[in-house]
Amino acid sequence: MRLLTAVDQLFLLLESRKQPMHVGGLFLFELPEGADSDFVYQLVKQMQESDVPPSFPFNQVLEHLVFWKKDKDFDVEHHLHHVALPSPGRIRELLMYVSREHGRLLDRAMPLWECHVIEGIEPEVEGGPERFAWYFKIHHSLVDGIAAMRLVKKSLSQSPTEPVSLPVWSLMARHRNQMNAILPAERSIRRIMKEQISTIKPVFTELIDNLKNYGDEGYVGTFDAPMSILNRRISASRRISAQSYDIQRFNKIAERLKISRNDVVLAVCAGAIRRYLISMDALPSKPLIAFVPMSLRTDDSISGNQLSFVLANLGTHLDNPLRRLELIHRSMNNGKRRFRRMNQAQVINYSVIAYAWQGINLATGIFPKKQAFNLIISHVPGSKKPLYWNGARLQSLYPASIVFNGQAMNITLASYLDRIEFGITACSKALPRVQDMLMLIEEELQLLETVSQELAFQGITVEDKRAKKAKKLAP
Repeated sequence: MRLLTAVDQLFLLLESRKQPMHVGGLFLFELPEGADSDFVYQLVKQMQESDVPPSFPFNQVLEHLVFWKKDKDFDVEHHLHHVALPSPGRIRELLMYVSREHGRLLDRAMPLWECHVIEGIEPEVEGGPERFAWYFKIHHSLVDGIAAMRLVKKSLSQSPTEPVSLPVWSLMARHRNQMNAILPAERSIRRIMKEQISTIKPVFTELIDNLKNYGDEGYVGTFDAPMSILNRRISASRRISAQSYDIQRFNKIAERLKISRNDVVLAVCAGAIRRYLISMDALPSKPLIAFVPMSLRTDDSISGNQLSFVLANLGTHLDNPLRRLELIHRSMNNGKRRFRRMNQAQVINYSVIAYAWQGINLATGIFPKKQAFNLIISHVPGSKKPLYWNGARLQSLYPASIVFNGQAMNITLASYLDRIEFGITACSKALPRVQDMLMLIEEELQLLETVSQELAFQGITVEDKRAKKAKKLAP
């Protein structure tokens, strides 16, 4: 048996009927040229009839909410679902099905995951290849976003001619030579204790640094987020919206302004959220704060949660997109510099202390009108090479994440090939017409393209604007 970590337990403790704590992914495939009419059925049959048992982490079941133990009674019918959409099988119907399934709890008496194969999806363009989808959900206590994406990449092939004969839940049989890199490393209690003691000084040094910079809008504290409609109590209803965007559009903006692509992503999201809230006359006068996950993984493992978070000032109170982008860039850089000064154990302990009251608030709801952040915006790196499932090409992948009381919207992105795939998960009752965010993201992206082109023509970057502003403020 394996002991649950504190983070794993937190995801389980936060779970309720209205607040499922699993993450998911929607993977859209094109049928290979010349495929038989029963191609999808044969894929499902192959998985149903596989006699290879599930491997880690798909064979892990909870024991008294304290341990993971190996499941000895695997029931493929419980985990694998095969459905067909009603005609015409548009993306709209697909997202409705996934939204409904994403709002349903996983059974804790079983390994905490499900696999749905969905056929009957119309071609992207008239005359194009037919499509099918794979929706996979797995509890956040088992994996984080990086680990989940690695599972997907390892379950598929990079060759259109390589057969994938084993289901995703039997990965270890396919990757025996990578076993040591994939499984979580075992550590002695003595080593863990020594590591924890060594974190005390650097962690408190960083906490004191936070107090010294209190009031600087580039240093975000856990009491800075304003109340907004994004922070309502949620229901069990989910709405998942998804869209692909050319990654080069983000890259070009980043190159012109000499900032990171992630800064551009946050700025596009911030601008879209600002527009969305203005349309409902619900924009707070103070800037919204985003919780931005950062991976702490230094290995190739596919288990557990190894992440922390940076609080980013989204600058939604500013109508100037460049000023908004400069503020995002500054607050993200401050958070990254802090984490670079610490090792993984120090970062985790710092996060536990710095965000402790928010964890208690989420678990108890004692301060429903005071959140440490307004929403989560997460970016998960995907594959730069095309992936295939028995010759069927993976066309798109869309992440689906968690929302909880006080956090009614989550924006998660995944990069795949030459695109960034946006997956927006929201409580449909708390946030109406959340699908409008996709149009607003496009509008904000176009605006930043225009602004960055103008500044590039003048030879001005975000750092130049920041330096000019700092000079004006200097005594």
